[in-house]
Amino acid sequence: MGTGLKGMSDFRPGEIPSASDMMFGIVVAEWNPEITGALLDAAVKTLLSAGAKEENIIVKYVPGSFELTLGGQLMAENGDLDAVICIGCVIQGETPHFDYICRSVTYGITDLNMNYNMPFIFGVLTTLDLEQARDRAGGKHGNKGEEAAISAIKMAALQRGLEEAEE
Repeated sequence: MGTGLKGMSDFRPGEIPSASDMMFGIVVAEWNPEITGALLDAAVKTLLSAGAKEENIIVKYVPGSFELTLGGQLMAENGDLDAVICIGCVIQGETPHFDYICRSVTYGITDLNMNYNMPFIFGVLTTLDLEQARDRAGGKHGNKGEEAAISAIKMAALQRGLEEAEE
C-alpha cells in the first residue's frame, strides 16, 4: 500500500476465489496486541466473507514476531492446512533490534514457503512508529490482515489449481 497503487484491500469479493473448502492456520504475535488484534480480526473477517468456515480457521498465539516462524512451522506440521497466515507487528525503537527481528522473520517465513511447499503469508507490519502501524491495521492505509487473508486464499487456490492440472 505504500506505493500509492491499488492495494489488495481494493479487491471485490467476486475477484477472490472461494475459500469454502479451505483450511487456514493463523499464527499471531502477542507483542503489540492492539495492532495484531486488529490485523487478526480483519483476516478472519475476510476469510469468512470468502466462504471459509469458522471451524476451518485455526488461530494460535506466539509471544512475539520472532516466534512466528516456528509457530507457523508447528501449525503446518500438525494440521491439514491450505495456508498459514503469520501476523505480527515490529515497531522500530532506538536499537538495532528492529533490524534483526524484521530480517529474521522475513527470511524465516520465506524459508517456510520453500521448505513446506505451501503458502505462508507475511502479515507482519514493520513500521517506524505506532501511528504507521495503526494506519496499516485499519487506518488510512487499509488493513494488512485483510490483505494477508486475500493472499492466503489466492495462493492456496493457485496451488490447488496447479496440483489438479498435474493429475
